[in-house]
Amino acid sequence: MQTERQRQLSTADERRETVLRTAIGAFAARGYFGTTTTEVAKAAGISQAYVYRLFPNKEALFAAVVEHCFVQVRAALERGAAEAKGGSPELVLDSMGDAYARLISDNDLLLVQLHAQAAAVSEPVIREAIRAGYARVVEYVRGASGGDERQVQEFFAVGMLCHLLVSLDVETADGPWARTLAAGITHY
Repeated sequence: MQTERQRQLSTADERRETVLRTAIGAFAARGYFGTTTTEVAKAAGISQAYVYRLFPNKEALFAAVVEHCFVQVRAALERGAAEAKGGSPELVLDSMGDAYARLISDNDLLLVQLHAQAAAVSEPVIREAIRAGYARVVEYVRGASGGDERQVQEFFAVGMLCHLLVSLDVETADGPWARTLAAGITHY
């Protein structure tokens, strides 16, 4: 038999997940600096006071959103590794890259990542959340792919270039610069 305390924890955990999913959309639209906890609360259908019961401040909420995004990135990379058409580092990295390209076609996730990187410049808590997320993801990519330092670095460099290509909607741009940046890179 479930106790009242267990039900409350379950409800709080569910609310926390709802707030995180909702906050992704809110922060994607206006960024860390342009989004208020009031907007997140309204979008989640809860009070601002309840947001503060779940997260001590906006910084902690945004750091949790960043972590939530890294969980999605890791899951996409795991799917990509599982779907690789061979075990060589190149094949595994290519498959993980394709899975990541599909993931960032969700503009909210991409925008949160871009806003987080911008906020990290001046917000140490967010910087640490991003560092921790990248530390875990880089080690996962290294281990899952068997790639060397250069291959793993190139994988992440191309991922950052994908961010730029998607954010600029480079497919609709015409010119040698756009063709140069997009050459050989698949994005959805």
